[in-house]
Amino acid sequence: MHFEIATPTRIVFGDGAVAGLPALVREVLGSPAGAVAALMVVGSSLGRTTAIRQGLKFAGVDATPFQVSGEPTVDVARQGVEIARRIGAHVVVAVGGGSVLDAGKAVAALAANEGDAFDYLEVIGRGLPLSRASIPVVAVPTTAGSGSEVTRNAVLASPEHGVKVSLRSATMLPRLALVDPELTHGVPPEVTASTGLDAFTQVLEPFVSHQANPFTDALARDGLARAARSLRRAHAHGDDADARRDMALTSLFGGLALANARLGAVHGLAGPLGGMVESPHGAVCARLLPFVMETNLAALRSRAPSSAAVGRYDEVARIVTGRPDAVAEDGVEWVRELGAALAIRPLRDYGVRDADVPVIADKAARASSMKGNPIELTPAELRGVLERAL
Repeated sequence: MHFEIATPTRIVFGDGAVAGLPALVREVLGSPAGAVAALMVVGSSLGRTTAIRQGLKFAGVDATPFQVSGEPTVDVARQGVEIARRIGAHVVVAVGGGSVLDAGKAVAALAANEGDAFDYLEVIGRGLPLSRASIPVVAVPTTAGSGSEVTRNAVLASPEHGVKVSLRSATMLPRLALVDPELTHGVPPEVTASTGLDAFTQVLEPFVSHQANPFTDALARDGLARAARSLRRAHAHGDDADARRDMALTSLFGGLALANARLGAVHGLAGPLGGMVESPHGAVCARLLPFVMETNLAALRSRAPSSAAVGRYDEVARIVTGRPDAVAEDGVEWVRELGAALAIRPLRDYGVRDADVPVIADKAARASSMKGNPIELTPAELRGVLERAL
């Protein structure tokens, strides 16, 4: 057995933890004596971060806001780089959902390196390594879903190519991940469902991945149990502190797990699909998940019946259903029922057409996330997943 674990320099978790953000930002930089220039990457609701910006200013951190609406594109990252360089940013503070955190990490990496984004992007770019370490990043998630606060990549959309691809480097790991579950209490039910199911998927896929290891297994098992008992509660009662805390931990654990054991076909399909049609990433993952589980199980039983992943799908079923006699198919049905209960919509609702299926499947086969799937799926199997999810 051989594995390697990569994590942020520091993780701070707890209700109300955001109150300590200003002092922590200065600590990240070694408590400098003078003023600190920060690029503060935020979402569309700038007003929600006013108190945070005021706290930073009081602590001698001059935060210039950079708003990111929707999922970040390559051009958005370029705009952020221009601002970061202009203000001489010592640190990037990203406060928001997964898209905001990804934007912050991408800007921090590109601002520290010469050249254009396409020099470093996977699949559609040159894929060159980032030779210089990123500007230090402080990541503060306000949704419980992506786990981006603890991962070493950033997903960017390229509309002209119709795909989403990653910028990836070990140096992109945030210096500080500050996770305060109270920041998620105001998230509306639809977003709670989408992000929560993304978090659930991100503890499930690394658990059945052929690159799973004891470290990620422990996180995944705990995350699966927390999501199983709390996602519906967080969706129905947004101010349920215990449920929100469970989902914040599931998201955190999912980020750590995927960063160290990879994902699978759900995210392999969701990436190119999201690049072709405007759709919430978590909702797409949620729609694809039961069909990917079914397809993986059939492929494993047909072509690799001795694979450990078959037994892991059985274990997933026991964890989420709470039944000691549950088998993999029970887990698939539980996931299907959860998606229905949270009103997850079919892919057609986002504009995916029958004609798009072979294009998405072809792009997905080359996606980096596919490398973690427990078995290589055929083009026909990938098309079958999409057709059933329509």
